[in-house]
Amino acid sequence: MSQAPYRGGPVLTLDQKGRITVPARWREQLMASVGGRLIVTKNADGGLSLYPPPVWEQLERVVLELTADDDPWRRILAGNSEEVEIDSASRVLIPPDLRRWAGLEREVKFMGLGTYFELWDLGRYEVHEAQAIARGKPEALRNLRLA
Repeated sequence: MSQAPYRGGPVLTLDQKGRITVPARWREQLMASVGGRLIVTKNADGGLSLYPPPVWEQLERVVLELTADDDPWRRILAGNSEEVEIDSASRVLIPPDLRRWAGLEREVKFMGLGTYFELWDLGRYEVHEAQAIARGKPEALRNLRLA
């Protein structure tokens, strides 16, 4: 990846029409690198994932080559994907069916995860995060020693 990875992110408010403002720290780069286009789809944990098209294309190649046994995952990821665009007011309209599925109503956590973003209903995310913490750190993180 040539640009700096996407990291962290704010809690934002979804407007009445289902639009969310793309954080300023990523907006200019997304406009320049992908013309403000993103692919939004479900993720397996209950939120939505937003991919710049070049990153989505890598994932989509793998998804479309899954075996028939994995058809449900093809449907979850590719079958629910939609292209969205950053508008002139720096907002992205999240499709109604995806908003409903992810429980997005008002407060939305917009977070960068390296090469893509996730959108979470804030309450749902807090529960998901607490469950992860309760399970404990993965071994790779427990054994990590930084200089």
